Amino acid sequence: MLSKLDQYFDFNTQALKLRSYRQQLLASNVANADTPNYKAVDIDFARELKRVSGKQAGALHMATTSQGHLQAASGNPYNAKIMYRSISQPNIDGNTVNMDEERAQFAENSLRYESTVRVLNGQIRGLMTAIKGV
Repeated sequence: MLSKLDQYFDFNTQALKLRSYRQQLLASNVANADTPNYKAVDIDFARELKRVSGKQAGALHMATTSQGHLQAASGNPYNAKIMYRSISQPNIDGNTVNMDEERAQFAENSLRYESTVRVLNGQIRGLMTAIKGV
């Protein structure tokens, strides 16, 4: 029964994880806007979501040599391929962060994250309605 629930929520859960990770990357770009030689990074969200759509969350584990070792929490879900953002004109100091583009990407990603949360809430409400019979 739980595996059916996992499958029901899986796609949107994976989308949220990737959106959250992308938000971290975009925030890092903004934070490093004045760092010399910093190269702006991002992920191709659509490609990464297609790539992981058949995988279960948490399928990759760090190898340990002792039972006392703790598993590391990965900030990069599913080992998403990080790409450097191409820019037409980098700054003199080698920094490739374009603040206008970063703000636009950050806002778009935030809106899409929120819409995915709303879809998940709708799925949960639908299940609750079915359980309660109201």
